[in-house]
Amino acid sequence: MLKKTMLASLLLASLSLPAAAATKSNSAPSDSAVKTAKYAATTYRKDVVDTLAKLVSYNTVADKAVPSDKNPVHIAFKEALKLEAQRLGLDYTDHGWTVVIGLGNGSERVGVITHGDVQPVDPSKWKKSPFVLDRTSEPGKLLARGAEDDKGPIATALYAMKAIKDKGLPLSKRIELYVYMGEESDWAPLVEFLKTHQPPQVNITLDAEYPAVTAEKGYGTVAVTVPKAAAVAAPAGEPYVAEFGGGFFGSQIPEDANAVIANATPEIEKAVRARGAKQEGMQYSFSWQDSTLSIKAKGVSAHSSKPEDGVNAVSMLADALAVRPWANTVAGGVVNFLNEMVGTGIYGEKFGSIAYRDSFMGPMSFAPTVIKQREDGIEVSINMRRPQGKSNEQLTKEVNEALAQWQVRRLPLANVTVRISDPWVQKSAPQLPILMNVFSYFTGMKNPQPVSVGGGTNSRLFPGAVSFGPAMPGKVYTGHSEHEFITEKQLLLNLQMYTAVLVELAK
Repeated sequence: MLKKTMLASLLLASLSLPAAAATKSNSAPSDSAVKTAKYAATTYRKDVVDTLAKLVSYNTVADKAVPSDKNPVHIAFKEALKLEAQRLGLDYTDHGWTVVIGLGNGSERVGVITHGDVQPVDPSKWKKSPFVLDRTSEPGKLLARGAEDDKGPIATALYAMKAIKDKGLPLSKRIELYVYMGEESDWAPLVEFLKTHQPPQVNITLDAEYPAVTAEKGYGTVAVTVPKAAAVAAPAGEPYVAEFGGGFFGSQIPEDANAVIANATPEIEKAVRARGAKQEGMQYSFSWQDSTLSIKAKGVSAHSSKPEDGVNAVSMLADALAVRPWANTVAGGVVNFLNEMVGTGIYGEKFGSIAYRDSFMGPMSFAPTVIKQREDGIEVSINMRRPQGKSNEQLTKEVNEALAQWQVRRLPLANVTVRISDPWVQKSAPQLPILMNVFSYFTGMKNPQPVSVGGGTNSRLFPGAVSFGPAMPGKVYTGHSEHEFITEKQLLLNLQMYTAVLVELAK
């Protein structure tokens, strides 16, 4: 999850021309790369899964009270990594927040960038513990927090390096696997580390999608509080929204939401049921206590950079409640704000004039992710992923104008926060032809081209870096969701492609 970036947005032309030119080569990987890749998958097909099981067993969610380099669980995870590296004959250096695992020597280096921390998780939503690799609940799938984001890539990178070592291939460059322990929460320690540590000259990041990612949208948050001080009292005896909440964390499309209607009637329940029944992917449950109706909504969680992969329970519940006008109580004001400013769309179409798109990076996404109670009211937090095409200043101005217009129509808001970071574009990545050739050879996909994603990765901090997997194009990315997994088939395919790419880059 990207909170901040020092890089400014770049023009589309500076992205698309080098990327297109860099991917014209269609030659197959070298014989040594292919043979080593197949050797890796054949020899270590069980070992890579077993190592993944070890890695996911550590709950490496960030603890706000304890920095990673002091966190006992993070330290234990790094010790496990050290033992794995030593067992595989690789060297290991612990720099606190960052671990470097290496193979070979030389001033020229190839970097493989990953992260060992994971996003928060709700254990109640998993068939087994999210920190135990579940190999049986869904045959063919390996379910665990971190299986795809990003401990699966760490395990495959380790065995790619091991296979290269086994084969005794002559390398002209040293291979270094970087495992950073704060990618999901705090980039500052990595920024500081790279001020004194010279990174490799060529880098790939294993934290996004194939064929290769050369552009990432900027991360943004729009947060407002519907305050108790400005809310109206519910008309005596009339139905009103007494409670509304939902969501888990900012970079996850919320799977759960809830509402309470006071002075409710059977007709209101019937209308909400009927409206909710038209929403694809949503489930609702209703319960009564005297004249109070409680509603629970369940959607589908997803990475907030890809809201189209989920079903937003917060947006959908607010929409299901749009069966009558609601007074601007605190919770009623939240429902009105969501319906009038966001709706069930994911591109900010209703939020003033903020919606826009870029021909390569795609549309801006705009999705409510967390609705939480505060002492002074209810906070609505909206996650934004924005492409190039508008300046930070213009977009901020448009957001504030839309908020101001709604407040004139409805009620004052408090704690208004607008944080918008810049999109990132990789202009120069000479390793792209190798990545495209390897991907095409092992997948059979012809003429692959670089893509843009909504998420932010540590590619932004390493010279010339682009992301290479682990998710396949057209497949739902499960990182950050409550159903995170990687298939055994994909894990082995990744192992082959990572091995071949490292052979080609380091030989």
